[in-house]
Amino acid sequence: MNLAILFFFKYFNFACITFVKLGEFLGVPIRLPAFEVILPVGISFYTFQALSYTMDVYRGEIPAEKNFLKYALFVSFFPQLVAGPIERSKNLLSQISERHTFLWVRVKSGLLLMLFGYFQKVVIADRLAILVNQIYNHYQAYEGFEIALATVFFAFQIYFDFASYSNIAVGASRVLGFRLMENFNTPYFSLSVSEFWRRWHISLSTWFRDYLYIPLGGNRKGKLRKYLNLMIVFLISGLWHGASWHYVAWGGLNGFFQVVEDWTKPLRDSVFRRFGVNRKCFSHKLLSGVFTFVLVDFAWLFFRSDGLITGLRMLRRMFLRFNPWIFFDGTLYTLGLEQKDFTVLAVSFAIILFFSICRYRGFHVGPALARQGLWFRWTFYFFAIFFVLIFGVYGPDTNESVFIYFQF
Repeated sequence: MNLAILFFFKYFNFACITFVKLGEFLGVPIRLPAFEVILPVGISFYTFQALSYTMDVYRGEIPAEKNFLKYALFVSFFPQLVAGPIERSKNLLSQISERHTFLWVRVKSGLLLMLFGYFQKVVIADRLAILVNQIYNHYQAYEGFEIALATVFFAFQIYFDFASYSNIAVGASRVLGFRLMENFNTPYFSLSVSEFWRRWHISLSTWFRDYLYIPLGGNRKGKLRKYLNLMIVFLISGLWHGASWHYVAWGGLNGFFQVVEDWTKPLRDSVFRRFGVNRKCFSHKLLSGVFTFVLVDFAWLFFRSDGLITGLRMLRRMFLRFNPWIFFDGTLYTLGLEQKDFTVLAVSFAIILFFSICRYRGFHVGPALARQGLWFRWTFYFFAIFFVLIFGVYGPDTNESVFIYFQF
């Protein structure tokens, strides 16, 4: 029933259009009624949350909730209702019955996490969106490194946009006394595509693992079945993101990369041993990280494009011309962002890189900041707030830039 509701609102028109086009291809004219149905905000997220509850009860992992209001609060918990993280009943539902009291340390921690989320969104993601939207919405006027730059910018835009919402949601929940799961863990530091998906949108990745991949057999039924299960999961993951073939292509590419990665692992291990490659050295990790980013970013092009055909056309235009001089002749500043915007981005990326490296190495800045003196902490707080207020992209002269995952 949950999936039927999701199908009607999100996929019915897509199914009808696909059916009509298939009929045209076969020479059989088909006419179906068109429905202009308004998509409920965040329907994919709370549908999956409700599904996980149903399956957890069925498996006997949690008892059925007898209080309808508690169940309703679990499904519609407002901080993460629109774009996740997709919470599990074993975590969130049990917290609803707990007693929640005001605790200043917890509230301060939640507010700081929300502030960090606002920095990611209005300073970085929305500034990157200006160039990305300019090129992707008018791709016929651009080619070569212009499209490549926009695609790289989109990789960071969608990360900071989605991570910012997750941080704001987790922070707001923490203020209220609730603990939500982590949704991102420095994904662009990944050394393989499979590792990327263990670090990216963790709540969705683990949802598909626990409720689709493992029930399908996981990796317990041989290599061929494992690869088939991987492709099924990522094709469905692509379709979950939107009722369009370019999302399916994006999901299929990520699944294909992991299949090839796993299939070639014995060969790569043998080659590395033969040539004595030190896989723990920085240079090897850097090369692996860059190669992983290129593969992931290649798939992001189809995710951001307006359609599968558009994505293929943009890919063709990207390789049509070799024009690296755009980075030196001033063309870079005609793509929607001025020189001062690139300066703000460079400083912001340096800040993010510092926090990311600290986290990657297991050093948490928040607790370290809490141990500092009062004057230092409040100087940091006010600096962070004014940095967001001064350099954030907002106001009447800017185009509205909603969270990307609101559409899903």
